[in-house]
Order: sequence, then C-alpha cells, then structure tokens
Amino acid sequence: MTSPLGETTVGSATAGNACPRTDSPERVRFARTYLLRVAEPPAHAVVAFVAEHGAVVAADLVRKGDCPARVRDETEARRKLDLAEQDLAGANQLGARLVIPEDDEWPAWPLLSLEVAGRRGVQGVASPLGLWVRGRRRLDEAVEGAVSVVGARAATGYGEHTAAELAHGLAVRGVPVLSGAAYGIDGAAHRGALAGGGVTVAVLGCGLDVGYPAGHVGLLDRIAEHGLVISEYPPGTPPARHRFLVRNRLIAALGAGIVVVEAGRRSGARNTASTAGALGKTVMAVPGPVGSAMSVGCHELIREAGATLVASVEDVVETAGELGAERSARFRPRRPTDGLGPDALRVHEALGRRKGKSAEGIATESGVPLERVRAVLPALEIDGLAERVDSGWRRVRPDRQEPWAGDGMPDTRSGCGDA
Repeated sequence: MTSPLGETTVGSATAGNACPRTDSPERVRFARTYLLRVAEPPAHAVVAFVAEHGAVVAADLVRKGDCPARVRDETEARRKLDLAEQDLAGANQLGARLVIPEDDEWPAWPLLSLEVAGRRGVQGVASPLGLWVRGRRRLDEAVEGAVSVVGARAATGYGEHTAAELAHGLAVRGVPVLSGAAYGIDGAAHRGALAGGGVTVAVLGCGLDVGYPAGHVGLLDRIAEHGLVISEYPPGTPPARHRFLVRNRLIAALGAGIVVVEAGRRSGARNTASTAGALGKTVMAVPGPVGSAMSVGCHELIREAGATLVASVEDVVETAGELGAERSARFRPRRPTDGLGPDALRVHEALGRRKGKSAEGIATESGVPLERVRAVLPALEIDGLAERVDSGWRRVRPDRQEPWAGDGMPDTRSGCGDA
C-alpha cells in the first residue's frame, strides 16, 4: 500500500536528498504527525533534528533508528508506533486539524520566543512540532495580541470573580484570552471571555478528545465554538502532571503578556509566570488579601520584581507592552467632554440637566463672557453635548450621548454622562 510517508509502504522511505516530491505538503504533514506521536514534548533534540533535515527525512531516520543518540533517546520507546493516518482521521472526526509550522496560520511570531530562549540556554522551552487545533478560527489570528490569564485550581471566590472580570474586560476590548481550561482561575477566565463575546483559547495537557477535566467538557465545547482548543498531544493522550507543566510553556509563549490572578508559593501558575519571564513576556500579578494562601505566589512575584502589580483591565492592557501602546488609546473609555477647551468645559458644566438656562444665566454661572457663551453653545449642540429647549439650553441626556471611544464600551468608571 502506498503511503504519503514512503514509496511503497509506511516506513520504507529512504533518507536521500530532499526534493519537491519528498517535501510535498501531504508528506510533511504525515511526517510531523508521526513525530508528534513518537516524541514526548518538549523534544529538544527532535525539534533540532527536524530543523536540520526537514520533517520528512527526519521522520524516516527516526523510524529506522538512524539518528543521533539524543534523538534516539527521545523517540526509541515509540518510534515503531506509526499512527499518523489514524491520528489525522481521528482529529477530523472530532472537528479538529493539525496545524504545523509550514501552514500559513502557524503563530510563528509568538512561538519564536521559545526558539530564542532555547538558544540562550533556557531549559524545557523547545518549540512544538505541531499543534492539534479544534475550532474554526485561524490559529495565528486567535492568539494575536492575546493575554494569558492563569492561577490556582483551588481558587477562592475573590480569585474567580477577579479572573472573570479581567477576562471579560479584555474580551470586550478585542483582546483574546488564553488559559489552560483547568478548574478555578482558568475556567473563570474562559467563562468571562465568553460572556464578553470575545475570543478565548484553551491549551490542554492531553489529547483534544480525552474530555479533561470532565467537569469542563461543556465549557471546552463552547470555547471551540467561539475560539480554539489546542494541544500538542495527539488524540488519546491521557492527562499527566508532567504534561501540564510542559503545556505551560505554550500558554506563556502564545500570549503577549500573562496575568497571575491567584497562586500558591509553589504552583503551576508560578511556573508559567517564570517561563513567561524567561521568554521575555510581560508578567503581571493581581494582589490579594494579605492573609490568603492563594495570593502568596502573586505577592512574592510582585515583591521580587518578577511581576507588575495590576488591579484592573486597564492596568493589564496598558502594561502588556505593544498591546498597551497600540490598544489602550483605541479602547480606553473616555468622557464625552474630553477635548473641550476651558471655556467650553465651563459652559457645559453650567448647563442644567433638566431645565434649560438662558445664555445670560450660563454666562453668570460660568464666568465666561456672554458673547463667548453664545458662540460656544451651538458648537456644544453640534457635538451632541447641549440642546436648545423652550426654557433655554440644557445638557443632552446621558442616553443620547456617545460616552465611549470607538469600541462600543460605555465608560462605567466615571459616570461620564454627568461629566
């Protein structure tokens, strides 16, 4: 039987020299599918081997055991386990696909941080050979400018509420939210982003078809519908502690910044934050009650200058480097009177909220000369800040103003309708 991996049967391909036929998209995809099954992430030696020889040749050499010792160490236990066709077919039945570095939607820019950190000698940060993706969105677009929100599984009510509020605020501002779909802070973050109508991405430490955690199966379905569920582990891979620690590097790498909402002194969330810092990402932490064991990790990160203290979604958006520079001006809520000159602002302040006032009365109350008041009032009317009524001039009612910037988010912080 002819296979995309070989000339006659799967596993019979010769190393040879790479050529367009050998490196066809189908063969490359099958090769990476095979390698994802036989090499437990993070497979540093295998990733380097693929970079040197190409996926097709590397897969052939691994299958025959004709590879360097380090590569054999990472693949020997499973190298004869060739389930590429089954894995791709199983993913398709699940409504999932394999995204590989050769695909247009591969998130090359955020994942570059893993490669750079590896060159600096940071351990455990090899790039993934591919990512299994469930959901209709493009992977690169779904994680563009994303913020990772992580924290304790045994979260407090304060922590879950804070995570949901932060994620909701990010979502309505168009910022994707990344997390790990675990109980506690992760689940709250995903639910908050979904409630905000935004994009959220869950990164798993097991196969997409495993249904873990069991209590979040419905949540994962909703995430896949509105965002993406991703994993570097092939279908059927069971959850394991080491796999969750390994997947944390992806949560750290794919986000433009990371927010730790609650974390114990030693926890997976702190591990993820440390990895994000090593990757050059912006690390943020939310303070909690001074006596809470679930906030000890956050407080230590802040005290040791490992994280920036954030207490609101605005803090997060402004702190996350490029994300803050590019998005804060666009999405920060503002008062409708922003941009008014001193005289116009004083005239507006003097307007009544219900009954109209004469121009003379406004001049007396504001201290602005009458002629200037008469010039300012029509301009305020054009801007939707004042209206003429039978008894004179009054402010436009709040529900008739445009009290926000261009994203459709009302300014709930300042009561701008009364500005």
